Amino acid sequence: MDAVNETSGTTEHNGLTHLRQDGTAQMVDVSGKAVTTREATASATVRSTAEVLALLGAGELPKGDALAVARVAGIMAAKKTPELIPLCHPLPISKVTVDFELGADSVGILATVKTRGVTGVEMEALTAASVAALSVYDMIKAVDKHAVLTDIRVLAKSGGKSGDWAVAGSAQGEAGA
Repeated sequence: MDAVNETSGTTEHNGLTHLRQDGTAQMVDVSGKAVTTREATASATVRSTAEVLALLGAGELPKGDALAVARVAGIMAAKKTPELIPLCHPLPISKVTVDFELGADSVGILATVKTRGVTGVEMEALTAASVAALSVYDMIKAVDKHAVLTDIRVLAKSGGKSGDWAVAGSAQGEAGA
């Protein structure tokens, strides 16, 4: 079943906006969408040992200050998202933050991306959190080859026609996104 998307005027295949009538991939036409302020927060977790987390928190890993490196890696990744995700639109990113919360056996990563544009920044937030987690792993692998990356997900988004959304129980959900 093919339909014309009322918002963008593009033809959808089976209700999927990234497929043309013939089933091939397309970049969605967002030219008819309103420019709004949009923000998304995503998270990732790196699980390791208490000993490694102590080194990480003290900045005493063999490779240096892993959290500083991971923060910059996450910010850079958000800006490169359309180069990594084939159908993702390039956006004028106005802000990226990458924060860490050290736990007893894990480091939580929160990445928030903001833009003023016609489509959301969920992919940029997910990419920032994922690459920050990969960077933490790269920095700790010399002392823990068994570290695990997990729980990569969008926690909240705001802006656009579909409005605000947040995972129940997350800090963003409790604050009302």
